[in-house]
Amino acid sequence: MLQEPAPRYQGHKSYEYLEPHSDYRVFELAPELGRVPGHDLGLTDAQQQRVTRLLTEHIAISLHEHPVILPSDVRELRAYNRTARQRTGYEGLSRSGLTAVFDNFMAGASCVTSENGWKWNDLVYAVGMRLSDVYKQDYVTLATSLADIHAAKRDGRLALVAGLECSSPIENELDRIDILYGFGIRQLGIAYSQANMLGGGLSEKSDGGLTHFGRRAVTRMNKLGIAIDVSHSGDRTSLDVIEASRVPVFITHAGARSVWDTPRMKPDEVIRACAERGGVIGIEAAPHTTLSEKHPHHSIESVMDHFTYCVDLVGIDHVTFGPDTMFGDHVGVHNTYAANYAHDAGNRPEHPRVEYVSGVENPAEAFTSIVGWLVKHDYSDDEIAKAIGGNTLRVLEQVW
Repeated sequence: MLQEPAPRYQGHKSYEYLEPHSDYRVFELAPELGRVPGHDLGLTDAQQQRVTRLLTEHIAISLHEHPVILPSDVRELRAYNRTARQRTGYEGLSRSGLTAVFDNFMAGASCVTSENGWKWNDLVYAVGMRLSDVYKQDYVTLATSLADIHAAKRDGRLALVAGLECSSPIENELDRIDILYGFGIRQLGIAYSQANMLGGGLSEKSDGGLTHFGRRAVTRMNKLGIAIDVSHSGDRTSLDVIEASRVPVFITHAGARSVWDTPRMKPDEVIRACAERGGVIGIEAAPHTTLSEKHPHHSIESVMDHFTYCVDLVGIDHVTFGPDTMFGDHVGVHNTYAANYAHDAGNRPEHPRVEYVSGVENPAEAFTSIVGWLVKHDYSDDEIAKAIGGNTLRVLEQVW
């Protein structure tokens, strides 16, 4: 069940103010809606009405997404990304029920001039290109403050919070954090799976923790008001960041290692430390990540096994959702960039492969399905409001 299109959305498509083939290379794109069958939660009419009411009344924030449209032929992905003109899924977002989305662009393994992850010029080029398109329409708006998110809710718009999954492109230049802040970036990850100048990534055999430069970077992010993410950081580095930061830290998109034992998931120690300092974990839903022994065939049921575990572990005030979805073949993205990601290092439990994660396949459907699941399982309005956005707002009040 998708939400009705937001009235403020007027049909804008990315870069439609430019001339195709002349100003930019044209790719056949994946459909934003209906690419895969919808997921039936078995809700009654009354439950479906409650889902719509909750998304209408409360601020819903996805803590981590990549709301871009991929090529329909995933083999064209590298060529598409190298143009830096990734298309924003405005139509899909208009059906999402979201108030705000933390958009992490494609900073994990995308490429513009480099085949092995973003360098500084790549990052500036791609972020500037995406935001130039955002400024040419009237539905999605760049949010750099809490006031912007509340204004988006009031005005029927969707607030885009610009974030990056890792700080590797700043290299050893501390002032580049300020530059990113000036560009509108309001969330930064420490490391993307592989170690960098700031600290260790989750794929490393040994994690040396937060470096001296990393501590300086955390302090600078605190001073500027940039939310810090440790989703792809190693365990030791994650704990060091949580301790070093004077404000709460996000785990924007992960799950519980106690539910599914892979390095990509967080151990109880890290989840507890994050919560004890006031932080929040966003539950991940990218293919083949948040699985569970109960639901090894990845779907919304597997994802919610991580949610319920984390709620039991640290309380519902410290858990939200960062589904980490996009419009198109996410499994194909993983296959294309497997050598770049390096976040599946180590032993992994055997599990069935899926073509998509039913129920949370893209940003258009994810939060409607999540709220539907919470409604079906009799969570209260107050609990749902916290889990879909309230907890994130509480942290941002301290960080920003």
